[in-house]
Amino acid sequence: MKYEVIFRPFTERHFIRTFAKKYKGAWSKTLKSLVVEFTFSNVLFEKSITETICISADNDIRICKTEFKILGTEVSRHSSGNRCIIAVHKSTAIVHVLLVYSKGDIGESNETAKWKAVIKKNYPEYRNLL
Repeated sequence: MKYEVIFRPFTERHFIRTFAKKYKGAWSKTLKSLVVEFTFSNVLFEKSITETICISADNDIRICKTEFKILGTEVSRHSSGNRCIIAVHKSTAIVHVLLVYSKGDIGESNETAKWKAVIKKNYPEYRNLL
């Protein structure tokens, strides 16, 4: 199943700017790669790069954390510390990219609690899922 991929405005305004500044041309290639991956998000769940955090009661929305690497670098997905938080909506076939960050952006200690707090604060529609 193909999904439409939408980068939410909060994501665009925050950490993506850091990636774009730091990695310049490599970031635009990485961004295109992420769109392709999320377009076919069902494949992500067959790999160890995606972790399902929660699923809505009606099984329609799945909040996931996925790892990614910057294309053209020698650093692996996992060791890069780069993550995306996505909401996969099965009924509408849309993947909402809620957060793109590096562990350094959000803090090393208690990373999950910190990004969950960011999601709850900026995306009230997902607050009850987390």
